[in-house]
Amino acid sequence: MIFFDERRNTITLSTAATTYQMKVDSTGVLLHTYYGPRLRGGDLSNRIVHEDRGFSPNPYEVGKDRTYSLDTLPQEYSSCGVGDFRVPSVEATCGKGSRTVDLRYVGHTVREGKYALEGLPAFYNEGVTAQTLSVELRDSCTGLEVELLYGVLEEYDLITRAVRVRNGGESPMELERVSSVCLDFPAGEHDLITLGGAYAREREPVRMPLTQGVHTVGSVRGTSSHQQNPFVVLCDHETTEDAGRCWGVALVYSGSFQANTEYTQFHETRLTLGINPFHFRWKLQPGESFTTPEAAMVFSAQGLGHMSRQFHRAIRLNLCRGPWKDQRRPILINNWEATLFDFDAEKICSIAKAASQVGVEMMVMDDGWFGKRNDDFAGLGDWNVNQTKLPGGLGPLAHRIEEMGMKFGLWVEPEMVNEDSDLYQAHPDWAFQVPGRPMTRGRSQLVLDLTRAEVRQYIMDNLRATLNSAPISYIKWDMNRSLTDVWSAALPAQRQGEVYHRYVLGVYEILEMLHQEFPQVLIEGCSGGGGRFDCGMLYYTPQIWCSDNTDAIERLRIQYGTSFCYPCSTVGAHVSAVPNGQTGRSVSMHTRGVVAAAGTFGYELDLNEITSEEMEEVRTQIQHFRSCWDLVLRGDYYRLSNPFRQEAFNAWMHVSPDKSRALVGVVMGVGHANPIRPLLRLKGLDPNADYKVNGEVYGGDQLMYGGLALPILQEYQALQFDLERV
Repeated sequence: MIFFDERRNTITLSTAATTYQMKVDSTGVLLHTYYGPRLRGGDLSNRIVHEDRGFSPNPYEVGKDRTYSLDTLPQEYSSCGVGDFRVPSVEATCGKGSRTVDLRYVGHTVREGKYALEGLPAFYNEGVTAQTLSVELRDSCTGLEVELLYGVLEEYDLITRAVRVRNGGESPMELERVSSVCLDFPAGEHDLITLGGAYAREREPVRMPLTQGVHTVGSVRGTSSHQQNPFVVLCDHETTEDAGRCWGVALVYSGSFQANTEYTQFHETRLTLGINPFHFRWKLQPGESFTTPEAAMVFSAQGLGHMSRQFHRAIRLNLCRGPWKDQRRPILINNWEATLFDFDAEKICSIAKAASQVGVEMMVMDDGWFGKRNDDFAGLGDWNVNQTKLPGGLGPLAHRIEEMGMKFGLWVEPEMVNEDSDLYQAHPDWAFQVPGRPMTRGRSQLVLDLTRAEVRQYIMDNLRATLNSAPISYIKWDMNRSLTDVWSAALPAQRQGEVYHRYVLGVYEILEMLHQEFPQVLIEGCSGGGGRFDCGMLYYTPQIWCSDNTDAIERLRIQYGTSFCYPCSTVGAHVSAVPNGQTGRSVSMHTRGVVAAAGTFGYELDLNEITSEEMEEVRTQIQHFRSCWDLVLRGDYYRLSNPFRQEAFNAWMHVSPDKSRALVGVVMGVGHANPIRPLLRLKGLDPNADYKVNGEVYGGDQLMYGGLALPILQEYQALQFDLERV
């Protein structure tokens, strides 16, 4: 998997279908030579042509050789201020105020297994073949040391990267930028795909051809955000869903991030991804080190769909952890859209009773159960039960739910505080706020300073007490605002640039406590829905509420974009009431169920308020999901259409790993007079096998290459059908 050729000074990483190579050149610069389809061997540095380029400086040690310049070389981890004018991988202020960093190869080691990162989420190697490569680079003038970490998970064609920076000098240093990955392409024209959007419109794929310059996406909100996602794809112009080359890179991080894609004067491409340098400044005393978040890379020569499926398997089985990572999640009902803050124990039990009669397995009580929480102006931070709403606390209610044959779950928002709360009155300095400036509110709340140990301890003590007070099987962890006024009373002025990252580390520390002490509790992440849907959170929460937008037609787009990186097993998706609260649209219960069945599946309404026919439909949906959940959560996911292209229908399918079963979902688009009959071509089947579909038998080759004629349906009607190999 990892091979060092001493004669050629090349280090080659191989997975099942890919090769990644770097080379130490004669000056000690670590060059990037290749990343693509698996090769039998060889030194790919012959693709690098040295030429005399005007205004491209030459290192001192090459003498009069004007053909050697860092400005034109593909580098494994780019330096700063020594002749490479492209986006640097690392920027640091070292002795005497210099910001020049010149990294040269020192040595490397290879070991079995996959590295881990202290205090940070990372992929792990349980059940797969893995090796770790560690490459040491050093700036001889300042003593700045950089360790490049590579993890190779062979079966998934997944290569992970992380960086440790150490101050090996005698004077303090300050890191101002440190990327987790630098990926140089010495030639070629590419498209860039990012996942943009907004609150309630998360992860909309945006594809554009690269033109000369730097294209930057990212977040400065303290979270990965609704507006951008820490996942990007580079691909050839002609790459499609099922063919062509593409390189996907995901950052395993939940805070502010930045991805830079630079297309240069020589038609080279550089991609860097890591912590956003906005307000980032990390002080390193001599001997101290800093570790970046991990980045995960997948190359596919078989199009975007294959790339997505490789990420899906790796995330589901080797990033998500605990007993829930590969189990069917309980089919739940949440009261938020049914009641908002206006509920009591009797109302919760009324919703639960109706739900239990059709097979719902868990009742989740959302915001409003604690403190003075009757609206969003008060109560956050006071995690004592509101006895007016819930006499006797959580225990009696949870036991009543259990007597109905259901489990009990709870909403929390531990990172936040309202000014109208006992916590804020006692500790106003525990919230982010800049001395002498008025505060900035978001959703009428402030953000607790999780860089402080006493704040984290307060949150952990309250979560522990809550979970021990009643039989609670599920936690919905919400976070409903972006970070502003980011200043900590616990840190000196010269360390305020560390607050954004230390905040994320604090979130991870609390979640790790929950993972260790309450491993059987299923945690669903949430940040106003999809504002923190990233690989970092999935290490602690095996599912995330995909979006606060529960409109089934809108969800088609949101779930489509999400699938480019994230598996269906991580997607919180529910059937909600109509007219929908976000869009005002009404679609059938059947359509809402088909769309929600492409995720973890549940309900977001009061079943007491629907018709008897709809109630029977709910019962049928639940029975069907129980019969095919392993296809949805464990199967291979195929995108059959693109909902952003205004096609006649939107369709997707799940195929079992052995290709013996499949589940297809279809939702019709906007209705037109005298419509064209839609034809659906399936994917992922065995072309040499026969499949039974709605009582008829078709060849897998027929279904994939010829297609299946769909009936002409009304606007937004849905179909869902099973396939079984004969």
